[in-house]
Amino acid sequence: MAANAGKRNYSLTGPEGKRAEARGLVAAEWYQTPIPRPRMKELMKRRDGPAIRDTIIWLGGLAVLGYLGFLAWGTWWAVPVFLAYGILYATPADSRWHECGHGTAFKTPWMNEVVYQIASFMMLRSGTPWRWSHARHHTDTFIVGRDPEILTERPPVWKVLFLEVLHLYGGPKELKRFVLHAFGRLDREEKEYIPASERRKTFLEARIYVLILLGLVAACILTKSVLPAMYVFLPSFYGSVIVILYAVTQHLGLYEDVLDHRLNTRTMYLNPVLRFLYWNMNYHIEHHMFPMVPYHQLPKLHEEMKHDCPKPASGLLPALREVVGALRKQRRDPAYVIVKPLPDTANPYMHGVPNAPNLQWQSS
Repeated sequence: MAANAGKRNYSLTGPEGKRAEARGLVAAEWYQTPIPRPRMKELMKRRDGPAIRDTIIWLGGLAVLGYLGFLAWGTWWAVPVFLAYGILYATPADSRWHECGHGTAFKTPWMNEVVYQIASFMMLRSGTPWRWSHARHHTDTFIVGRDPEILTERPPVWKVLFLEVLHLYGGPKELKRFVLHAFGRLDREEKEYIPASERRKTFLEARIYVLILLGLVAACILTKSVLPAMYVFLPSFYGSVIVILYAVTQHLGLYEDVLDHRLNTRTMYLNPVLRFLYWNMNYHIEHHMFPMVPYHQLPKLHEEMKHDCPKPASGLLPALREVVGALRKQRRDPAYVIVKPLPDTANPYMHGVPNAPNLQWQSS
Protein backbone atom coordinates (compact mmCIF):
# COMPACT_ATOMS: atom_id res chain seq x y z
CA MET A 1 0.00 0.00 0.00
CA ALA A 2 1.30 3.49 -0.77
CA ALA A 3 1.62 6.47 1.55
CA ASN A 4 3.08 9.92 0.79
CA ALA A 5 5.51 9.62 -2.16
CA GLY A 6 8.72 11.47 -2.94
CA LYS A 7 12.18 12.00 -1.46
CA ARG A 8 12.00 13.60 1.97
CA ASN A 9 14.41 15.40 4.28
CA TYR A 10 14.74 13.34 7.49
CA SER A 11 16.90 15.91 9.29
CA LEU A 12 15.51 17.45 12.49
CA THR A 13 16.69 20.83 11.23
CA GLY A 14 15.06 20.60 7.80
CA PRO A 15 11.61 21.68 6.58
CA GLU A 16 9.76 18.45 7.43
CA GLY A 17 9.56 19.26 11.14
CA LYS A 18 7.68 22.51 10.51
CA ARG A 19 5.48 20.75 7.99
CA ALA A 20 4.61 18.08 10.56
CA GLU A 21 3.79 20.78 13.10
CA ALA A 22 1.51 22.55 10.63
CA ARG A 23 -0.28 19.25 10.00
CA GLY A 24 -1.00 18.72 13.68
CA LEU A 25 1.40 15.78 14.08
CA VAL A 26 3.73 17.25 16.70
CA ALA A 27 3.15 16.28 20.35
CA ALA A 28 -0.29 15.13 19.23
CA GLU A 29 -2.82 12.86 20.89
CA TRP A 30 -2.25 9.27 19.75
CA TYR A 31 -4.74 6.46 19.46
CA GLN A 32 -4.87 4.16 22.51
CA THR A 33 -6.64 0.85 22.91
CA PRO A 34 -9.36 1.30 25.54
CA ILE A 35 -8.35 -0.52 28.72
CA PRO A 36 -10.27 -0.14 32.01
CA ARG A 37 -8.49 2.26 34.33
CA PRO A 38 -8.26 -0.19 37.29
CA ARG A 39 -6.63 -2.80 35.05
CA MET A 40 -4.19 -0.25 33.66
CA LYS A 41 -3.19 0.79 37.18
CA GLU A 42 -2.42 -2.85 37.95
CA LEU A 43 -0.30 -3.19 34.82
CA MET A 44 1.65 -0.01 35.58
CA LYS A 45 2.77 -1.14 39.04
CA ARG A 46 6.56 -1.17 39.30
CA ARG A 47 8.61 -3.76 41.17
CA ASP A 48 12.30 -4.17 41.89
CA GLY A 49 12.30 -7.98 42.01
CA PRO A 50 12.10 -8.96 38.32
CA ALA A 51 14.76 -6.47 37.22
CA ILE A 52 17.12 -7.37 40.09
CA ARG A 53 16.78 -11.05 39.18
CA ASP A 54 17.36 -10.42 35.48
CA THR A 55 20.33 -8.12 36.13
CA ILE A 56 22.02 -10.73 38.33
CA ILE A 57 21.49 -13.38 35.63
CA TRP A 58 22.85 -11.04 32.96
CA LEU A 59 25.96 -9.94 34.85
CA GLY A 60 26.54 -13.47 36.13
CA GLY A 61 26.44 -14.77 32.55
CA LEU A 62 28.95 -12.11 31.49
CA ALA A 63 31.26 -13.08 34.35
CA VAL A 64 31.18 -16.77 33.38
CA LEU A 65 31.74 -16.09 29.68
CA GLY A 66 34.42 -13.53 30.48
CA TYR A 67 36.34 -16.07 32.56
CA LEU A 68 36.02 -18.67 29.81
CA GLY A 69 37.27 -16.08 27.34
CA PHE A 70 40.30 -15.42 29.53
CA LEU A 71 41.08 -19.14 29.64
CA ALA A 72 40.59 -19.50 25.88
CA TRP A 73 42.55 -16.37 24.90
CA GLY A 74 45.20 -17.19 22.34
CA THR A 75 43.29 -20.21 20.97
CA TRP A 76 40.53 -20.56 18.39
CA TRP A 77 38.11 -21.33 21.23
CA ALA A 78 38.23 -17.62 22.08
CA VAL A 79 36.26 -16.80 18.91
CA PRO A 80 32.93 -18.48 19.84
CA VAL A 81 33.35 -17.61 23.52
CA PHE A 82 33.83 -13.91 22.86
CA LEU A 83 31.07 -13.91 20.24
CA ALA A 84 28.71 -15.22 22.93
CA TYR A 85 30.15 -12.70 25.40
CA GLY A 86 29.65 -9.84 22.94
CA ILE A 87 26.04 -10.77 22.22
CA LEU A 88 25.29 -11.06 25.95
CA TYR A 89 27.07 -7.75 26.50
CA ALA A 90 25.43 -5.65 23.79
CA THR A 91 21.93 -7.08 23.40
CA PRO A 92 20.78 -6.83 27.03
CA ALA A 93 22.70 -3.56 27.45
CA ASP A 94 20.52 -2.12 24.68
CA SER A 95 17.24 -3.29 26.23
CA ARG A 96 18.33 -2.39 29.79
CA TRP A 97 19.37 1.05 28.58
CA HIS A 98 15.94 1.41 27.05
CA GLU A 99 13.80 0.27 29.98
CA CYS A 100 15.86 1.98 32.68
CA GLY A 101 15.72 5.15 30.59
CA HIS A 102 11.95 5.00 30.89
CA GLY A 103 12.34 4.55 34.64
CA THR A 104 10.07 1.51 34.67
CA ALA A 105 12.46 -1.46 35.01
CA PHE A 106 12.93 -1.00 38.76
CA LYS A 107 10.60 0.58 41.29
CA THR A 108 13.56 2.25 43.03
CA PRO A 109 14.66 5.31 41.01
CA TRP A 110 18.40 5.09 41.77
CA MET A 111 18.50 1.50 40.53
CA ASN A 112 17.08 2.63 37.19
CA GLU A 113 19.63 5.43 36.99
CA VAL A 114 22.65 3.26 37.86
CA VAL A 115 21.78 0.55 35.33
CA TYR A 116 20.87 3.20 32.75
CA GLN A 117 24.24 4.93 33.02
CA ILE A 118 26.17 1.64 32.90
CA ALA A 119 24.17 0.37 29.91
CA SER A 120 24.53 3.74 28.14
CA PHE A 121 28.30 3.48 28.34
CA MET A 122 28.25 -0.17 27.28
CA MET A 123 26.26 0.80 24.18
CA LEU A 124 28.43 3.90 23.58
CA ARG A 125 25.44 6.18 23.98
CA SER A 126 25.61 9.49 25.78
CA GLY A 127 23.16 8.93 28.63
CA THR A 128 21.44 12.30 28.89
CA PRO A 129 21.21 13.11 25.15
CA TRP A 130 19.80 9.66 24.43
CA ARG A 131 17.24 10.03 27.22
CA TRP A 132 15.89 13.12 25.48
CA SER A 133 16.24 11.61 22.02
CA HIS A 134 14.14 8.66 23.11
CA ALA A 135 11.55 10.91 24.74
CA ARG A 136 11.17 12.65 21.37
CA HIS A 137 10.94 9.26 19.65
CA HIS A 138 7.96 8.37 21.83
CA THR A 139 6.29 11.77 21.52
CA ASP A 140 6.61 11.89 17.72
CA THR A 141 7.13 8.26 16.71
CA PHE A 142 8.23 8.04 13.07
CA ILE A 143 7.13 11.60 12.34
CA VAL A 144 9.61 12.70 9.66
CA GLY A 145 11.58 15.75 10.71
CA ARG A 146 10.78 15.16 14.39
CA ASP A 147 11.84 11.63 15.35
CA PRO A 148 15.65 11.42 15.79
CA GLU A 149 15.54 7.60 15.93
CA ILE A 150 14.29 6.73 12.45
CA LEU A 151 16.76 4.00 11.54
CA THR A 152 16.79 4.64 7.80
CA GLU A 153 14.94 6.91 5.41
CA ARG A 154 13.00 5.97 2.29
CA PRO A 155 14.21 4.66 -0.05
CA PRO A 156 16.30 2.70 2.46
CA VAL A 157 20.02 3.34 2.81
CA TRP A 158 21.26 -0.24 2.85
CA LYS A 159 24.81 0.80 3.65
CA VAL A 160 23.67 2.11 7.04
CA LEU A 161 21.84 -1.11 7.88
CA PHE A 162 24.76 -3.34 6.89
CA LEU A 163 27.28 -1.20 8.77
CA GLU A 164 25.13 -1.42 11.89
CA VAL A 165 25.55 -5.21 11.98
CA LEU A 166 28.90 -4.34 13.60
CA HIS A 167 27.76 -0.92 14.89
CA LEU A 168 30.10 0.75 12.41
CA TYR A 169 27.67 3.54 11.53
CA GLY A 170 26.23 4.59 14.88
CA GLY A 171 29.31 3.71 16.96
CA PRO A 172 31.76 6.15 15.32
CA LYS A 173 29.07 8.86 15.36
CA GLU A 174 28.65 8.41 19.10
CA LEU A 175 32.40 8.50 19.71
CA LYS A 176 32.58 11.81 17.82
CA ARG A 177 29.74 13.09 20.00
CA PHE A 178 31.62 12.05 23.15
CA VAL A 179 34.52 14.24 22.07
CA LEU A 180 32.21 17.09 21.02
CA HIS A 181 30.38 16.95 24.36
CA ALA A 182 33.62 16.68 26.30
CA PHE A 183 34.55 20.09 24.84
CA GLY A 184 31.15 21.50 25.86
CA ARG A 185 29.43 21.47 22.48
CA LEU A 186 26.33 19.89 20.89
CA ASP A 187 25.63 19.16 17.26
CA ARG A 188 22.78 20.97 15.46
CA GLU A 189 20.22 18.20 15.81
CA GLU A 190 20.88 17.66 19.52
CA LYS A 191 20.04 21.31 20.13
CA GLU A 192 16.54 20.50 18.85
CA TYR A 193 15.67 18.15 21.72
CA ILE A 194 18.17 18.49 24.61
CA PRO A 195 16.98 21.20 27.03
CA ALA A 196 19.53 23.82 28.03
CA SER A 197 19.18 22.69 31.66
CA GLU A 198 20.49 19.21 30.72
CA ARG A 199 23.55 20.27 28.77
CA ARG A 200 25.92 20.57 31.70
CA LYS A 201 25.11 16.98 32.70
CA THR A 202 25.65 15.90 29.08
CA PHE A 203 29.14 17.38 29.05
CA LEU A 204 30.06 15.84 32.43
CA GLU A 205 28.96 12.37 31.29
CA ALA A 206 31.02 12.68 28.12
CA ARG A 207 34.13 13.64 30.05
CA ILE A 208 33.71 10.62 32.32
CA TYR A 209 33.19 8.35 29.28
CA VAL A 210 36.33 9.73 27.59
CA LEU A 211 38.41 9.21 30.74
CA ILE A 212 37.22 5.58 30.96
CA LEU A 213 38.09 4.98 27.32
CA LEU A 214 41.52 6.56 27.77
CA GLY A 215 42.06 4.29 30.78
CA LEU A 216 41.11 1.32 28.63
CA VAL A 217 43.65 2.34 25.99
CA ALA A 218 46.28 2.61 28.72
CA ALA A 219 45.39 -0.88 29.99
CA CYS A 220 45.82 -2.33 26.49
CA ILE A 221 49.19 -0.62 26.12
CA LEU A 222 50.43 -1.74 29.54
CA THR A 223 49.36 -5.36 29.00
CA LYS A 224 50.46 -5.28 25.36
CA SER A 225 47.16 -6.95 24.53
CA VAL A 226 43.75 -6.09 23.13
CA LEU A 227 42.16 -8.37 25.74
CA PRO A 228 40.98 -5.55 28.07
CA ALA A 229 39.09 -4.01 25.13
CA MET A 230 37.51 -7.38 24.34
CA TYR A 231 35.65 -7.06 27.63
CA VAL A 232 34.73 -3.37 27.39
CA PHE A 233 34.24 -1.19 24.29
CA LEU A 234 34.82 -3.72 21.49
CA PRO A 235 31.76 -5.85 22.44
CA SER A 236 29.66 -2.81 21.50
CA PHE A 237 30.79 -3.52 17.93
CA TYR A 238 31.40 -7.25 17.55
CA GLY A 239 28.39 -8.19 19.69
CA SER A 240 25.78 -5.94 18.07
CA VAL A 241 24.32 -8.29 15.44
CA ILE A 242 21.15 -9.11 17.39
CA VAL A 243 20.74 -5.47 18.42
CA ILE A 244 20.31 -4.40 14.79
CA LEU A 245 18.02 -7.37 14.03
CA TYR A 246 15.73 -6.28 16.84
CA ALA A 247 15.97 -2.61 15.81
CA VAL A 248 14.91 -3.11 12.19
CA THR A 249 11.77 -5.02 13.23
CA GLN A 250 10.42 -2.22 15.42
CA HIS A 251 9.15 0.26 12.80
CA LEU A 252 10.68 -0.26 9.35
CA GLY A 253 8.38 -0.99 6.43
CA LEU A 254 5.44 0.63 8.20
CA TYR A 255 3.76 4.04 8.07
CA GLU A 256 5.38 7.39 8.71
CA ASP A 257 3.42 10.47 9.86
CA VAL A 258 0.46 8.74 11.52
CA LEU A 259 -0.91 8.87 15.06
CA ASP A 260 -1.69 5.19 15.55
CA HIS A 261 1.09 2.90 16.78
CA ARG A 262 -0.70 -0.06 15.23
CA LEU A 263 0.26 1.44 11.86
CA ASN A 264 3.90 2.35 12.51
CA THR A 265 5.08 -0.20 15.08
CA ARG A 266 5.48 -3.97 14.96
CA THR A 267 4.87 -6.62 17.64
CA MET A 268 6.31 -10.10 17.24
CA TYR A 269 6.43 -13.28 19.27
CA LEU A 270 9.82 -14.52 20.52
CA ASN A 271 11.05 -17.52 22.46
CA PRO A 272 11.98 -17.05 26.17
CA VAL A 273 15.73 -16.62 25.52
CA LEU A 274 15.24 -13.89 22.92
CA ARG A 275 12.62 -12.24 25.14
CA PHE A 276 15.10 -12.19 28.04
CA LEU A 277 17.74 -10.53 25.87
CA TYR A 278 15.18 -8.03 24.57
CA TRP A 279 13.34 -7.57 27.89
CA ASN A 280 9.97 -8.13 26.22
CA MET A 281 10.40 -5.22 23.81
CA ASN A 282 9.09 -7.56 21.10
CA TYR A 283 5.71 -6.34 22.39
CA HIS A 284 6.51 -3.06 20.73
CA ILE A 285 3.06 -1.76 19.84
CA GLU A 286 2.08 -2.33 23.45
CA HIS A 287 5.17 -0.53 24.73
CA HIS A 288 4.69 2.50 22.49
CA MET A 289 1.01 2.80 23.24
CA PHE A 290 1.56 2.51 27.01
CA PRO A 291 5.26 3.26 27.69
CA MET A 292 4.84 3.43 31.47
CA VAL A 293 3.97 -0.27 31.73
CA PRO A 294 7.07 -2.15 33.02
CA TYR A 295 8.72 -4.70 30.74
CA HIS A 296 7.68 -7.65 32.92
CA GLN A 297 4.01 -6.69 32.49
CA LEU A 298 4.07 -6.40 28.71
CA PRO A 299 2.90 -10.00 28.05
CA LYS A 300 -0.17 -9.28 30.18
CA LEU A 301 -0.69 -5.95 28.42
CA HIS A 302 -0.51 -7.81 25.11
CA GLU A 303 -3.37 -10.05 26.22
CA GLU A 304 -5.47 -6.97 27.02
CA MET A 305 -4.74 -5.40 23.62
CA LYS A 306 -4.56 -8.20 21.07
CA HIS A 307 -8.26 -7.92 20.19
CA ASP A 308 -7.50 -4.38 18.96
CA CYS A 309 -4.18 -4.96 17.17
CA PRO A 310 -2.93 -6.67 14.00
CA LYS A 311 -1.70 -10.23 14.32
CA PRO A 312 1.94 -10.25 15.52
CA ALA A 313 4.72 -11.76 13.45
CA SER A 314 5.21 -15.36 14.56
CA GLY A 315 8.94 -14.94 15.25
CA LEU A 316 12.07 -12.93 14.57
CA LEU A 317 12.76 -14.50 11.17
CA PRO A 318 9.21 -13.92 9.84
CA ALA A 319 9.41 -10.32 11.06
CA LEU A 320 12.76 -9.85 9.33
CA ARG A 321 11.41 -11.32 6.09
CA GLU A 322 8.51 -8.88 6.27
CA VAL A 323 10.86 -5.93 6.84
CA VAL A 324 13.34 -6.89 4.10
CA GLY A 325 10.49 -7.44 1.64
CA ALA A 326 9.09 -4.00 2.39
CA LEU A 327 12.49 -2.29 2.16
CA ARG A 328 13.16 -3.90 -1.20
CA LYS A 329 9.84 -2.56 -2.49
CA GLN A 330 10.63 0.88 -1.07
CA ARG A 331 13.77 1.01 -3.23
CA ARG A 332 11.46 1.26 -6.25
CA ASP A 333 8.48 2.86 -4.52
CA PRO A 334 9.41 4.89 -1.41
CA ALA A 335 5.72 5.29 -0.62
CA TYR A 336 5.16 1.56 -0.12
CA VAL A 337 4.09 0.51 3.40
CA ILE A 338 2.76 -2.65 5.02
CA VAL A 339 -0.76 -2.48 6.39
CA LYS A 340 -1.85 -5.53 8.34
CA PRO A 341 -5.54 -6.36 8.64
CA LEU A 342 -7.14 -5.77 12.00
CA PRO A 343 -9.36 -8.34 13.73
CA ASP A 344 -13.10 -7.78 13.59
CA THR A 345 -13.02 -6.78 17.27
CA ALA A 346 -10.64 -3.85 16.67
CA ASN A 347 -11.32 -0.16 16.33
CA PRO A 348 -10.44 1.20 12.86
CA TYR A 349 -6.96 2.42 12.09
CA MET A 350 -6.61 6.17 12.54
CA HIS A 351 -4.23 7.68 9.99
CA GLY A 352 -4.04 11.28 11.11
CA VAL A 353 -5.65 14.31 12.71
CA PRO A 354 -9.24 15.22 11.77
CA ASN A 355 -9.52 18.51 9.90
CA ALA A 356 -5.78 19.18 10.03
CA PRO A 357 -4.50 21.28 7.10
CA ASN A 358 -2.80 19.41 4.26
CA LEU A 359 -3.37 16.04 5.89
CA GLN A 360 -5.67 13.34 4.67
CA TRP A 361 -7.80 11.83 7.44
CA GLN A 362 -8.96 8.31 6.91
CA SER A 363 -9.88 5.25 8.89
CA SER A 364 -9.66 1.74 7.56
